Amino acid sequence: MSTAEQSNQSQGQKRISTDLTENADYCKQVMGNSNDLMIRPLQCLHKWPSVLLYIDGMVDVQIINHSILESLLQTRELPEFSADDEHLIYLQNDVLAASNVILIDKMKDVLDALLAGFAVVLLEGSNRGLKISAAGWEDRAVGEPISQTVVRGPMEGFNENLRTNTGLIRKRIRDPHLWIEEREIGRVSNTRVAVVYLEHIVDQEVVKELRSRLDRIDIDAILESGYIEELVQDKTGTIFPTIYNSERPDAVCAALLEGRVAIIIDGTPFVLLVPALFVHFFQSPEDYYQRADISTLIRMIRYLAFFIALLAPSFYIAITTFHQEMLPTNLLISLAAQREGVPFPAFIEAILMELTYEILREAGIRIPKTVGQAVSIVGTLVIGQAAVDAGVVSAAMVIIVSITAISSYVIPENGLSISVRILRFVLMILAAAFGFYGILMVLLITVTHLCSLRSFGVSYMSPFAPYIGKDLKDTIFRVPWTRMKTRPLSTGTPNETRQTNKKTKR
Repeated sequence: MSTAEQSNQSQGQKRISTDLTENADYCKQVMGNSNDLMIRPLQCLHKWPSVLLYIDGMVDVQIINHSILESLLQTRELPEFSADDEHLIYLQNDVLAASNVILIDKMKDVLDALLAGFAVVLLEGSNRGLKISAAGWEDRAVGEPISQTVVRGPMEGFNENLRTNTGLIRKRIRDPHLWIEEREIGRVSNTRVAVVYLEHIVDQEVVKELRSRLDRIDIDAILESGYIEELVQDKTGTIFPTIYNSERPDAVCAALLEGRVAIIIDGTPFVLLVPALFVHFFQSPEDYYQRADISTLIRMIRYLAFFIALLAPSFYIAITTFHQEMLPTNLLISLAAQREGVPFPAFIEAILMELTYEILREAGIRIPKTVGQAVSIVGTLVIGQAAVDAGVVSAAMVIIVSITAISSYVIPENGLSISVRILRFVLMILAAAFGFYGILMVLLITVTHLCSLRSFGVSYMSPFAPYIGKDLKDTIFRVPWTRMKTRPLSTGTPNETRQTNKKTKR
């Protein structure tokens, strides 16, 4: 063990001193005399010398003033104390008006409490202290989800506060079987991570495996859910997402009711859901808020858009390069006339347009809103008529890229949309080299790869492979709620019944 590790271990085991000055100096030294460390000396109940410690900006000033200082500075008749720590327990039980007061005895506990937004009270002559809940930093209000908008449905989205997010879930699922396990991950960041599940519905093997993977994480900081997603996923060598994320409380609650597990990370509005299947990435919360026939039609359009976004450019390249005989003569003559002045083959033409579109999309995401309109106008001119007039690309290619771009936005989950973007370039290259044979080769490899993926022990392509007939009711189409009597069997839930067979008179 190195000297630094020994020093850290020694500091972690250091007990609270009976000398107030020594304790305050230790905190100052460890935190580098940071100006936001507040140390307030006071006479507790006008009898015991003490000190109140907290970090400015992480506590609620109203709690500090009214629940802690007013309580500690009141005048009251005190009972006799026989043991050393009885006065601390008296403060904990009879004096402090705060909701959560806990006894601590190590300096590490003092520092951890301060950095988590607690206030700490230390008394002269006592080698224990009190940590008092006083967290009150600024949070973003609960607002409309940005990445998963709906026309019909709740307009609430998660924010960056873990406790607010768990509250939004509990507001919808008022069941004591909704269990929340919290832990801290990140040696430096000490980020709070909550594992949420319905104890009587979830497959306990999934929870056990998730606990094991979270406990194996040894990293300095967790700053966003993407860290956890990458560290606990089954397979890193895939372009397909095997963990679903959502910023909608209703979507997370629906997943919990299906027997899945949610992972909430403090500091991010995106909640992870496991296990995640391929079909989940085509489902939107709105599918369940409108009639089954409408939802089924929209879901089929999403699958169609998925294949258009994936295959449209490669099909164009393959047909114009190798398989012209598949086109009607008039269309073939029209395409040939359009491409007459274009100096590049169809593959280079498609690559140029796709790369230009990807650059514009990235710029559109990161550019300040004040100049966003200017970029949109420039982008329209570049991909539009100006490129055709300059003879760089044909009009047909502009149509293909436009349809591809619009179709990629129909996929509800951004992770799968990115996978399609990557795979599209591979398909274009193989289409330029081998035509339809190249496309077929990539599709066969992709399907084989998808069938080999697993998400926390569940086959990624379930219920298609392996085939689970009962789960088909909520895949490409959605049956009416009256026929959704069982939960998805692919999640391994021990509680399959979603509805009873009671018949109602109409």
